[in-house]
Amino acid sequence: MTARVSLQTLSMACMLGFISSFYNTKSVVLCTGVTALVCLCVTIFSFQSKIDITSFQGLLFILCMVMFFCALVMGLVVPFGYVPWLHAVYASIGAVVFTMFLAFDTQLLMGNKQYTINPEEYIFATLSLYMDIVYLFTFLLDMFGYGRE
Repeated sequence: MTARVSLQTLSMACMLGFISSFYNTKSVVLCTGVTALVCLCVTIFSFQSKIDITSFQGLLFILCMVMFFCALVMGLVVPFGYVPWLHAVYASIGAVVFTMFLAFDTQLLMGNKQYTINPEEYIFATLSLYMDIVYLFTFLLDMFGYGRE
């Protein structure tokens, strides 16, 4: 289990490095700061809030389906011409969805809401948080990033 998680973490780090290399350095640093700030705010919200986000599984599923269908539309439209506003809408929805997943997984990890993660599943929990942060960073990079010139 640990070797598989290590391999996945290393491959995600390499992928993120390759993706970031296509963007301007200022954009990558800006998106890193925004991601860190969002993670801090979501963590504080998850610890302080009385709202149980773990009970919003249906909403997260619907938002994932919206992202899926938006990706299908983009796949059909992009070969005929790039539509920048559609790409911006997709990146915005993705950033919101993975911010909500970050709050969901943080509250699952805390364990004081309706649904919790078993303490023996800490590797799965940390990997889930890591994946949420990586996806949030990539969607923010899609929204705010400028390509290299």
